[in-house]
Amino acid sequence: MASILSEAIMRCEFVGLAGLRNGLSLLGVLVAVLPATVRAGDQGDPEQTCDGSTFQMVECLKAKTAQWDKRMTIAYQQAMTNAGQQQRDQLRAAQRLWIQYRDANCLYYGMGEGTIARIDAGECMRNMTETRARELEGLGHQ
Repeated sequence: MASILSEAIMRCEFVGLAGLRNGLSLLGVLVAVLPATVRAGDQGDPEQTCDGSTFQMVECLKAKTAQWDKRMTIAYQQAMTNAGQQQRDQLRAAQRLWIQYRDANCLYYGMGEGTIARIDAGECMRNMTETRARELEGLGHQ
């Protein structure tokens, strides 16, 4: 971003005072647009909002879901380690059914009309996976 801003400023210097107004307009547009682009592309922060185009929002939600899925997997494995044999069998069955339910439930949202359906389905997957991860992380701590 800094190199783009530097280039815009250098262009303002070369065009003189008459072109300064146009150069500053370009600079204003770059300053307004680039931070949004940077925000939308940064999916590493779990607290980051998923702003941007539909594609960027869906990709961001996928990345967040993947982060929560990792946490859920770790919590599930820990719960399986801590459980007795009967509890392990029941937890395994419950987890398999929960995954089927989550997938079917979020598919419902994805079958809606318009591009918002993709975002709704992605948010459904992220939210349900986060909720289940937190639930599994809390097992044995109640």
